[in-house]
Amino acid sequence: MNMEDIMQYIPGDRFVHRLSPMTKIIFAVGMMFAAIFTTNLAILAGLIAIVLIVAVAGGLFRVLLRQVPLLIILGLALVVLTILTNATGDVLFYLLPDGLLPVTTGAILFAVQMALRFAVLIFAFQLLVISTQPRDLVNALYTLRVPGDYALMFLIAIRFIPTLQREGARINEAQLSRGYFPGGGVIGKVKQLGPVMLPLMLNSLAKADTLGLTIDMRGYRLASEYRRKLTYHAADAGVILLVALVLVGVAAVTFL
Repeated sequence: MNMEDIMQYIPGDRFVHRLSPMTKIIFAVGMMFAAIFTTNLAILAGLIAIVLIVAVAGGLFRVLLRQVPLLIILGLALVVLTILTNATGDVLFYLLPDGLLPVTTGAILFAVQMALRFAVLIFAFQLLVISTQPRDLVNALYTLRVPGDYALMFLIAIRFIPTLQREGARINEAQLSRGYFPGGGVIGKVKQLGPVMLPLMLNSLAKADTLGLTIDMRGYRLASEYRRKLTYHAADAGVILLVALVLVGVAAVTFL
């Protein structure tokens, strides 16, 4: 597997990999709900720490760290967006003269909250995907009575992310080899998007059409009727108990 791929299953036999796929779904969804229902910065940081500790136990910590640049970019974008749209709280300073574009404590606080919340969501979902084989993940969705079409769309969407990533890199390298270079810096990157995105979208549509015909010919609609039995161990009970305690704690702090 290309080390730059994201949302790609990574084989392993450590703690997280041995958990039932249903347990990992419960963990990811539980962490997401806990992050959504709280605005406490300490709790959000604690949720991130919990996900990272579980990733360390599964030997997947370095994989999750690859998402940090994305989170930094997202955090900076949220800061800029909230500065432009949120003027609550005390004014710290102004970005422009004559009192234009005030940077307030409310805007900074909201941006930090959203950045931490997105970090929990991204880390938890990434941990679920990279530690669970696609067939096991789909089987767990079938067990949850998710319709076969929706389960398949979910799996294909996940699998298309690394595929599109590699395809985009190949298109970019092909254009560079032919002498196309729009320039460096941010402006050059923006100019480069158009020539990459257009062939990428066309290739994706062609692959989607071929994939649709293939899965119909293989009778995938019958797969949801033949679910494999999920097995649980002591570690699964421990993780589910951890999620329950986290949700109860967040509810107690938030609503009481």
